[in-house]
Amino acid sequence: MAYPDYMRRSIEVVEETRDSRIGKEFPRMTPEEREEVLREYHPDYREGAKRRLRIGPNKGDLMPHEVADLLEAHPLVTPEEIDLSDIYYDVDVLVIGGGGAGLSAALLATESGVERDRVLLVTKLRLGDSNSKMSQGGIQAADGPDDSPVLHFLDVMGGGHFANDPDLVEVLVKEAPDVIRWHEELGVIYDKNPDGSMVLASGGGTCRRRMHSCKDYTGLEITRVLMDEFRNREIPLAEFTSAVELITDDRGAVAGAVLYNMETEEYYVARAKATILATGGYGRLHIQGFETTNHYGATGDGIVLAYHVGARLRDLDATQYHPTGAAYPEQIVGQLCTEKLRTHGAQPVNRDGELFVHPLEPRDVEAAAIIRECYGRGKGIVTPTGMRGVWLDTPLIDIIHGEGTIERRFAAMLRQYNRFGIDIRKEPILVFPTLHYQNGGVAINVRAETSVPGLFAAGEVSGGVHGKNRLMGNSQLELYVFGRRAGRYAAEYARKTRLGRLTLDHVLRYERWLKEAGIETNRRAPILLPEYRGERVLTHRIRLF
Repeated sequence: MAYPDYMRRSIEVVEETRDSRIGKEFPRMTPEEREEVLREYHPDYREGAKRRLRIGPNKGDLMPHEVADLLEAHPLVTPEEIDLSDIYYDVDVLVIGGGGAGLSAALLATESGVERDRVLLVTKLRLGDSNSKMSQGGIQAADGPDDSPVLHFLDVMGGGHFANDPDLVEVLVKEAPDVIRWHEELGVIYDKNPDGSMVLASGGGTCRRRMHSCKDYTGLEITRVLMDEFRNREIPLAEFTSAVELITDDRGAVAGAVLYNMETEEYYVARAKATILATGGYGRLHIQGFETTNHYGATGDGIVLAYHVGARLRDLDATQYHPTGAAYPEQIVGQLCTEKLRTHGAQPVNRDGELFVHPLEPRDVEAAAIIRECYGRGKGIVTPTGMRGVWLDTPLIDIIHGEGTIERRFAAMLRQYNRFGIDIRKEPILVFPTLHYQNGGVAINVRAETSVPGLFAAGEVSGGVHGKNRLMGNSQLELYVFGRRAGRYAAEYARKTRLGRLTLDHVLRYERWLKEAGIETNRRAPILLPEYRGERVLTHRIRLF
């Protein structure tokens, strides 16, 4: 689907201004300028987009209405429906979620003394169906000759507006180089220079080049290798199986989960000495009507399950909107246009061909600047369906780095747009911020433990690592640093614990919370899969302006 004539006229302006922009670096914003653009244009700051939670340990915390709706909903099952004496799975470690965090947790649990058949991984779609696999740009690790974990630490803290848990960030950056070595030992093929050294790219909000990548298929490559390792070890797996409620014992520790087979529509009881949440984020809630980069199952299940048993949450007021989601053609609106394009020289420019923001500001700032250009300054391009966006001048990549760079390093992006008659080597692409990441989640410590005994969490479902904003490449890193820690420490916990009588008493407690708060609703959660039937949800459009 080629660009219509009126969009091509704007592209001609972009081409005419290209020579004057090559080598030009737009000045980075001052801290005051960043704060101003965030407060005026970032969705997180929009008045009326959030409310305070009315129940539970995080009562009074501010969060998007869509998230509060999940946490102020009735649990999916009642104690009367489930016979907890009919135990179908009896394991030491139960892993809920089949992405990067879940896979690495299962692998490390078996390496930490748990017998293979005493680990169970359940995933509501297929193994590997996750945001982990869809990640494109890369994974950060401070292993370059001019880099250090200290510099990485400062970048992460600054990018997160210093709301991060510094203990978690310290672990993240110190263990990053070992994660890269572990991946390579398993068979991950990272991009290398002719001399065998790593190709390192920069990222928004970073002071050094520390992005390791596998073209623009980084998440797919890492997940491929971990899936192979998981299957080769013959670790038990239940696909198309959702956790609909956690189980506790009579001491209040988590002791497994109620599982729902989405094909047979049967419930199963899984008893486990240690349970790991690796369920990902809430991107498919379409916060404030934004399109999303997230996979189909990203419906916030983990935070709901954890909150039902009383686990503390944190930073759920902060949602990440990736600056460059596809804004045209309509078939791919919201899909990711990797930040790596900008690290290689692609510039965001308005309809007049003007560079209006440094291409590598932190993601929240970059996204807010693009929204300002489209809505505040009226210099965006409107698509035939009413979507607004700015141009990302991708042909600059081959101009700067040499012909063939896009084909070598951005095969996924090239293929995605070629399907619609757009050659990103010759034409810019239209982009607009898209819902990308759940910055907060279930609060954990450095052992990946939550505030409830027996419950661990890793990956996007957890909170504390990124504070109020995540930098590129740190989500992939978080998966494997804390996924491995969750597996290791869950195995240690399982060796020492003895389970009491299984109960669902916390479900009754949750119902009391709802009643005492005067919440009357027919909503039930977790929702498991998003609902796209009906005219109201056929196309999502932002509700900013």
